[in-house]
Amino acid sequence: MSLTVVGLIGIGAMLVLLILGVPIAVAMAVTGVTGLWLLEGPGPALAHTLLVPWNEGRSFVLVTIPLFVLMGQLFFQTGLASDLYHGVRSWIGKVPGGMAITSVVACGAFGAVTGSSIATVATMGTIVMPEMRRYNYHPRLATGALAASGTLGILIPPSLIFIFYGVMTETSIGALFIAGIVPGILTAAMFSAIILVRCVFTPTLGPPGPGATWRERGAATVGLLPILTLFFLVIGGIYVGIFTPTEAAGVGCAGVLLMAMFRRRLTTAAIGKALEETALVSAMIFAIIVGGYLVARFLAVTGLTEQLVSVLVGMELGRVPFLMLLVVLYLVLGAMVDVFGMLVLTIPFVMPVVGELGIDPIWFGVFAVMMAELALVTPPIGANVFVMRRTAPEVPMGDIFMGVLPFVVGELILIALIIVFPEIALWLPGRMG
Repeated sequence: MSLTVVGLIGIGAMLVLLILGVPIAVAMAVTGVTGLWLLEGPGPALAHTLLVPWNEGRSFVLVTIPLFVLMGQLFFQTGLASDLYHGVRSWIGKVPGGMAITSVVACGAFGAVTGSSIATVATMGTIVMPEMRRYNYHPRLATGALAASGTLGILIPPSLIFIFYGVMTETSIGALFIAGIVPGILTAAMFSAIILVRCVFTPTLGPPGPGATWRERGAATVGLLPILTLFFLVIGGIYVGIFTPTEAAGVGCAGVLLMAMFRRRLTTAAIGKALEETALVSAMIFAIIVGGYLVARFLAVTGLTEQLVSVLVGMELGRVPFLMLLVVLYLVLGAMVDVFGMLVLTIPFVMPVVGELGIDPIWFGVFAVMMAELALVTPPIGANVFVMRRTAPEVPMGDIFMGVLPFVVGELILIALIIVFPEIALWLPGRMG
């Protein structure tokens, strides 16, 4: 049996494990270790198993992950997310579909603190859904808007997926963060426009929400200032070159702690829960990274990576056809694995081709993350949809997927735009300090 066939059998076995519901980190680690054991023997396989966590776990860049996770957890556990939502609602809640549009803006802002899509949906869903039920929003619009808006959490910086991609490809994480700003704003604007147009033509979908006096708006804006200041401090510091992403994460954590202390919400219970959740999420991400490196080493031994790259290069597709092929590939993978798994399974194969075609790795990171956004809301997995279902158990899963559909179409339009006009993602990174 040739090494190539062994590699293909390994990938097939890993996909079977994923379909059976085995966690992505375990499926990759088992596949990698088993494959190395069969090809190189127990000694080298055990050496890889011990050395990969040691070598990769010492990376200073990876300190960024638990720090940004902690920043988001502190923001949530101390109740600052609720202030964010009510501050945004005071300005735009009165327009048709205003509560749903508020959820888009609030999810984008909360995502800028958490860097996690699922955390964004889970948090904002508990805050926004009772309000939309109260004002008789159609369940499809309400749940679809929230599930889709949660995807902004992985595009608007800081983003855990950008950190993951940057570690895998040795691409500047700071530049990736900055590259996600304009596409993130355009995505939020697209989602808001979709809601507004639908509610203008069909008012029963999303009636106007409560109004607010100028005094109330002023008070709400004052409450938002610390949050906005924190965002501009973290991202602005990276943009002008004052902070590295790791340093910015530390500054962000300190900023949230100070905000919570100032508002007298920094309790022992909140800190304990934030640290517990941070440990769980960080351990999950590190496990996926280790599993990804193990399966990558197994595939390198089989030579499958090089052969697949040669096939892709030999097809001579050109930039746009190659990217269209990846759109289809990511949509298929999104039906089986989560966003981290999508990157682990594809990046080792496609990055050499990306280099051959002269595609900027920073731009490709934005493209990959936007495709990961789609995977979070498309069936049959749609992780955000499952989280939304737990928040709104009275809404059937099919209705949530139908509610998400207009936003999927909008996201595909934006992906087409960044393919045609790469400067949408590259303009800001090109002007970094």
